[in-house]
Amino acid sequence: MNNDAPLKWMINEPAATADRSEIIDRLIPLDATRRARTFHRQIPGYRISPLLGLDNLASMLGLGGIWVKDESQRLALNSFKVLGGSFAVYRYLTGRLGREEATFAELIAPDVKKTIGEVTFATATDGNHGRGVAWAAAKLGHASVVYVHEHTVPARIKAIESYGARVEIVPGTYDDAVRKVRADAEKFGWQVISDTSWEGYEEIPTWVLQGYTTMFSEAQEQLSGQGLVKPTHVFIQAGVGALASAVTAFYHNLFGADAPLIVVAEPALAACLYESARIGDGRPHSFPGRLDTIMAGLACGDPSPLAWEILWNCADVFLACQDYVAALGMRIYGGPLKDDPYIVSGESGAVTLGALPFITRNSECAPLREALRLDGDSQVLLLNTEGNTDPLYFRQVVWKGDHPVPDRHWPF
Repeated sequence: MNNDAPLKWMINEPAATADRSEIIDRLIPLDATRRARTFHRQIPGYRISPLLGLDNLASMLGLGGIWVKDESQRLALNSFKVLGGSFAVYRYLTGRLGREEATFAELIAPDVKKTIGEVTFATATDGNHGRGVAWAAAKLGHASVVYVHEHTVPARIKAIESYGARVEIVPGTYDDAVRKVRADAEKFGWQVISDTSWEGYEEIPTWVLQGYTTMFSEAQEQLSGQGLVKPTHVFIQAGVGALASAVTAFYHNLFGADAPLIVVAEPALAACLYESARIGDGRPHSFPGRLDTIMAGLACGDPSPLAWEILWNCADVFLACQDYVAALGMRIYGGPLKDDPYIVSGESGAVTLGALPFITRNSECAPLREALRLDGDSQVLLLNTEGNTDPLYFRQVVWKGDHPVPDRHWPF
């Protein structure tokens, strides 16, 4: 395949024969989704994010339907990440009280806060997760410190600081920020709320995964309202793999062997999950380099071992996507076909939509299209994971046309 080809893919053969039930039951049992959604419903301002149908685009691409869960409208935070971070903070605080469950109102009550004491929550982020943790900490009356890598844009830093967090800038990549916050949290007695796991640190990342399932519980209700039992395919973007593993576990929990096909999309310049699947020994592997992709929220070189365990056993396909695939997705969302809804999507939010035209229309992707059985009966679920979180770069892509599709790969 050409070096500038839009997609590389790996069919995950081990997933066809793996015993998925044990890991799914252990990490994301159905009751965890109930607990997460019960908590999220209590948050002031909570409402179900929209599920939007791109009917005319689906028809153009020869698909039965394209459904977009638009997380750019989640709690005015422009991203889904707050669902995982807030649920993990909630679980930590209820644990400090020695309880299984507590209401939002109870956690902010003065006597409860006196019992718990002042907690400083810490995390590393490319932007959206840190903003969600800072927001949750502030809402529940606690402090936060957020570590970002040196290439994080000022708009994302300001968004984190707007919720009272102290932001520390770390030389290197997101993975360097993760290592630094781990060390400093141990030194200063902070509580890390991370969506990636490491040896000895799995409980809180598991709570983060469980918090994400609120989205899919909502989506199932919304799809039911359209007369659909489930999607046939879920295309999901990935950094360390937390979100991708959450949706994979959620649907395998509900439908078992009849779960939708799960397609995991990453930047070609930060494809740690794709690379782990290519090596094929069942272990997570790092992706080297500067991770210099426009998909800042997905620029991760080290997979979460916890997420990888789920994806290795359950995900069907791994994609490594060129940056121009995400840029095309942003422009399609922002310039829809007549009567399709307009959606604001950032670089990391749009890569899955951008991949669909190449898979369905380009001859070089025909083997993948056939393997996925994408046709007029397919109902494809996408997640717009973020809105316009970097306004300057958003205009560069959508207005100016940065990262155009090479003519030889143009799918329309």
